[in-house]
Amino acid sequence: MELIKILFSRSRPYFWFVIAVLVLQTASTIATLYLPSLNADIIDEGVSKGDVDYIWHVGVIMLAVAFVQVLTAVAAVWFGSRTAMGLGRDLRAQIFRRVSRFSAEDMHHFGAATLITRGTNDVQQIQMVYMMMLNFMVTAPIMSVGGIIMAMREDAGMSWLVWVSVTVLLAAIAFIISRLMPLFRVMQDKLDKINGVLREQITGIRVVRAFVRERHETERFTAANKDITNLSLRIGQLFVLLFPLITVILNVATGAVLWFGGKRVDAGQVDVGSLTAFLQYLLQILAAVMIGTFMAMMLPRAIICARRITSVLQHEPSIQEPSAPVTPPSNRGEVEFHDVTFTYTGADEPVLHSLSFQASPGKTTAIIGSTGSGKTTLLSLIPRLYVPTEGQVLLDGADISQMDRADIAQRVSLVPQKPYLFSGTVASNLRLGAPDATDDQLWEALHTAQADFVDTLDMPIAQGGTNVSGGQRQRLSIARMLIARPKVYLFDDSFSALDLITDAKVRAAMRKYTAEATTIIVAQRVASITDADQILVLEAGSIVARGTHSELLAGSQTYREIVESQKTVEAN
Repeated sequence: MELIKILFSRSRPYFWFVIAVLVLQTASTIATLYLPSLNADIIDEGVSKGDVDYIWHVGVIMLAVAFVQVLTAVAAVWFGSRTAMGLGRDLRAQIFRRVSRFSAEDMHHFGAATLITRGTNDVQQIQMVYMMMLNFMVTAPIMSVGGIIMAMREDAGMSWLVWVSVTVLLAAIAFIISRLMPLFRVMQDKLDKINGVLREQITGIRVVRAFVRERHETERFTAANKDITNLSLRIGQLFVLLFPLITVILNVATGAVLWFGGKRVDAGQVDVGSLTAFLQYLLQILAAVMIGTFMAMMLPRAIICARRITSVLQHEPSIQEPSAPVTPPSNRGEVEFHDVTFTYTGADEPVLHSLSFQASPGKTTAIIGSTGSGKTTLLSLIPRLYVPTEGQVLLDGADISQMDRADIAQRVSLVPQKPYLFSGTVASNLRLGAPDATDDQLWEALHTAQADFVDTLDMPIAQGGTNVSGGQRQRLSIARMLIARPKVYLFDDSFSALDLITDAKVRAAMRKYTAEATTIIVAQRVASITDADQILVLEAGSIVARGTHSELLAGSQTYREIVESQKTVEAN
């Protein structure tokens, strides 16, 4: 079972804490079981005989036992809570480390919404169950077995009441738990759905407002919210039945003990103190069963959560780190494609077909083509966001798939088509490229990227960069790349939000950074790549033409059509 594997494998660092919980819970439970017996002695030997000295003597013992019981119970809860919280922290960290190794393809396989739920809510459910197990896993069985033994010791003639009460209680609990299990399974899926809807709406709020779709999105969220609410109500209806049912069983059992026990006291078959102790032991037994009930109610959901977490932890990333990474013999930034073909998982046709080209240091290679021609996919192969289905991508003579990821990141830097900024400041975002960069280096990169809107490095940046415009996000992302000083600069349509003048200024200012590096630009706008040393024209995943701007104008019909279409748009 996945839950057991998770708990056992991740409890090893807390072995001595778990031992402490077991010892302390055992001591606390034994003390609890001993108290009714002492109480019976006070009644039978002290009160009934008027022996005050005996009452004081046993009373002091009871007080000492009660003090030990409270002290050990508190200590056990402390150790148990520390262990459970530590396990939850370690499990979340492990999920984060695993997800951070996922490629874009792996992320699409699960989806961001469910990964968030599994790393937070699912872990919390397991953490809560583990804490209850540590606090009650010793108490419940010892209290049950010990209570039965002690109850029979006080009055074996009424032991049948114990068996009947426990059997009825267990049957009622089992019936309700069997109805809860499938509902908890659906509950986690509903949580994934509502998280996905909410995340999508928050991320795309500008689009929603632009198309005046607030009402539609409200209805979509209301539907998802109603689904999870109705399911929660169905689960709540079962819980509502459970507690009154337990209360009824406890009260009926108490009444039965008093009824039948009273007759046995009248017949002289049992003492009053023993009857009182028997009643207390019966209530302790049923309380232990109730503790088990609370755990049983949480177990179904925790089991489902454990399965979901295990599926993430056992998922092998589609891009594996090589066991013996290869280090390129040089650090020039030369990129080569040799017969590269790439097909997305589940796709019928390749996105890229047998691509071969070379991008050399000190030169700019531009890639242009129609939407869907595979430009972004091609660029994503260089920093190993994807791995070629066939062929090789070489960086300084070494196969990208055989290199260490940190080595690739040090040599290659990418400004994606949709740049992302993290919550923090301008400085914290830029230092992602180089944590040790000085303020002067940050300002130099900002000036190069024409980010003149930045007044101070402590300028706040919202999550995703939502408090700056698209062009400002692009310029900050370009500055972040410049700080890293890579050997290969990759621009995925990174100047699309800039006007022609700013575009030209940025590219001119970057020459001192890229003079000895390899620059590869994906562009929709021909004006951004006219001075490129090599232009690749991509169509349906294949290179249909290559050359300089003037060479392509003379020899490529596809390139001329792109140029003419953009002239027509600008003229209009």
